[in-house]
Amino acid sequence: MKSQTILIFLLLNLSLGHFMLSQQAVSTGFNETTELFKDQEEFSIRLKFSTKNLRSNTNDSTYIASTLWYKDARDLWDSINIKLRARGNFRRNNCYYVPLRIKIKKSKAKGTIFEGNKKLKVVLPCLEGRNGNDYVLKEYLAYKLYEDISPYHFKTRLVDLEFLEEKGQRIKEHRIQGFLIEDIDNVAERVNGKQIKRIIHPLQHDALFAVENAFFEYMIGNTDYSSRVQHNQRLLFIDDKIISVPYDFDMSGFVNTHYATVSNIQNIPSQIDQVTQRAYKGYMRDEEVFQKVRQTYLDHKERIFALMDELKIYFRDPAQLSTAEDFITSFFKILEDDKKFERNIINRIRVK
Repeated sequence: MKSQTILIFLLLNLSLGHFMLSQQAVSTGFNETTELFKDQEEFSIRLKFSTKNLRSNTNDSTYIASTLWYKDARDLWDSINIKLRARGNFRRNNCYYVPLRIKIKKSKAKGTIFEGNKKLKVVLPCLEGRNGNDYVLKEYLAYKLYEDISPYHFKTRLVDLEFLEEKGQRIKEHRIQGFLIEDIDNVAERVNGKQIKRIIHPLQHDALFAVENAFFEYMIGNTDYSSRVQHNQRLLFIDDKIISVPYDFDMSGFVNTHYATVSNIQNIPSQIDQVTQRAYKGYMRDEEVFQKVRQTYLDHKERIFALMDELKIYFRDPAQLSTAEDFITSFFKILEDDKKFERNIINRIRVK
């Protein structure tokens, strides 16, 4: 009994130390979030373009001129000139709605809600249909869950998009759910860091935040990432630490899109054969780091479920959210059971 009491005391202190570190970073070392992402109310926007033109005539460096309409603080429509291109690999080639990247000139953004944002990503459903919006909501929620866990994250904002699709001489109207993601340059500026554009082995990353990252990917059942080759991860240098920030969660078991598949990186398919199964992909660290992060997640459990509940009103199919909640529940059952934790995480740690 005495040894158990000591262990609980140590875990609580480790968790408190990490909490204090995170709060200190937020309160004393971070710059303010831009107005676009500071406000978390759903944002109404309108876009008009030809999907065919966007697919054919844009690439990583080529954009088309366009206009973005948005509702201002008075709930009136305003507009801003932008440049637009298609982005992504799988979704660009296989989805009806093309994922977008937006560029905004500093002079155009000045004095608007977009001030301070030169680039933005827009995440949209893959296909038309009832579940398309719900898949987007779950991916958006994944970003919000990580934002609750780690101070180093991408800011996002839910959007209600009126898409006027140009199809020859006619216009096809779509009303879809989506969300905006801030650019990595904004993340770096906000946390007083610098982006690292070269590959650095994960064992050189900060241990605490690396394990937080790996636990998160495990929690949502995402194998479509690699901290080793920087696939769906961005590196930042902050306070002499190398920190990897995750993004793109549509292939996760938590989102469970119709097209989600298990990644072939690290020979993962030999361990699991469907995205609703989990495979831990993190690297070896000191045991105390794992226990500290374990306790951090347990401390955030109530808030994580509250965040999911807050989005309930947006789901068209309540079963989609219920399934996602059950998936997260199964993660916490692993954390709360010593044997399951050892079998599913500790025994799966990568050593090289």
